[in-house]
Amino acid sequence: MIGQLEDLLTQLEQLREQAIAELASITTSAQLDEWDTRYLGRNRGELKNLSAVMPKLSKEERPVVGQKINAVKSTLEQELKAKREELKQREMLQTLEQERIDVTLPGRALPAGHMHPLSRTIQDVSAIFMKMGFQIVQGPEIETDYYNFQALNVPEDHPARDMQDTFWVSPGEILLRTQTSPMQIRTMKQQQPPVRVLVPGKVYRNENIDVSHEAMFHQIEGLLIDEHCTMADLKGVLERFAHEMFGPERRLRFRGSYFPFTEPSAEVDISCASCNGTGCRVCKYTGWLEILGSGMVHPKVLREVGYDPAKYRGFAFGMGVERIAMLQYNVNDIRLFSGNDLRFLRQF
Repeated sequence: MIGQLEDLLTQLEQLREQAIAELASITTSAQLDEWDTRYLGRNRGELKNLSAVMPKLSKEERPVVGQKINAVKSTLEQELKAKREELKQREMLQTLEQERIDVTLPGRALPAGHMHPLSRTIQDVSAIFMKMGFQIVQGPEIETDYYNFQALNVPEDHPARDMQDTFWVSPGEILLRTQTSPMQIRTMKQQQPPVRVLVPGKVYRNENIDVSHEAMFHQIEGLLIDEHCTMADLKGVLERFAHEMFGPERRLRFRGSYFPFTEPSAEVDISCASCNGTGCRVCKYTGWLEILGSGMVHPKVLREVGYDPAKYRGFAFGMGVERIAMLQYNVNDIRLFSGNDLRFLRQF
């Protein structure tokens, strides 16, 4: 029996040495998993097979063999743990090396963007009027019927409402503003004259979309209120704007018109840049292109905000930004501005 015990202990020692020797040559996690299963596997591992002889040993031999088995198992488990950590570090370094970024390489240059032509037009128009003392203000795009119509001398039964097809949020109460003019009322209710404001922003009308109409477009509203203000001041301001925006050779023409919130009212035309006023297809052979509407603020509007029409007077004007941009850049389709076609936008 003593010889059998010594043979068993020798086998366990040989198993330990063999397992450690094989472990040293392992280079991948897959090979390590195979080694683990072969030597330490619970079902068919080499160590498990040698442990199967325990029931055949005598009472005195079992503790000796059991201690040896436990010692070998502990050694192999420690070696396995150390090897697994070693492989983990090696594989991580290999991954880092493969995915390494060379920070000394020059960066990839991204194409620089630029301002949208409508934004540029708003900026150009605003800069001209700011030099004349106007300040820029913004207003809400969702308005009440009072600010969009009633306070601007357009009561419920007024035929002027039919001129603007309105998007109603709540019929008769809340709407998407059809013009930037509501900021006239909001501004005048908040301050006393003198008032000089310019109001750029989006407006909405239920239009059939075509080459000259959009359901959403941009307007710029101007308002000046003071004790001494005449139609001549309005003409002077708009001529200064036209000359700076389109060139000193451009001429203006004022035509009588009607707007509920101004009296008198006037449409303003500019001489056609394509033919210099002689007549062409662009201006429909008239020599003139319409650019904005204007007029002296109606006394009823002044009374609505608490101003005395006998003391204060002023003028207002409104222009479509797309219309100005179409003239400035010679664009013949308003839909191009909102189409997001990079071939069109890159021209500017």
